[in-house]
Amino acid sequence: MQRGDVVQIRPETTNKAFAGCFMLVTEVKSWGVQGFIALPTERDRPPARAYYRATFDEVMKIGVANWVPEDLDGC
Repeated sequence: MQRGDVVQIRPETTNKAFAGCFMLVTEVKSWGVQGFIALPTERDRPPARAYYRATFDEVMKIGVANWVPEDLDGC
């Protein structure tokens, strides 16, 4: 896995609030990945971010993001 990948968090995850969510990977660690789930806010405003850390066995790669927020350029 690498920055810019999109993963889905397994339904059996410890934190059920993130179960099944799609996450954009921002960092790859030796134990897993860190990234965020985009949360819509108000119309015409960028989404908020809910950051999450997951072990490799807690996520499944589903693809690569075509667009990433400007502050993450270089993903």
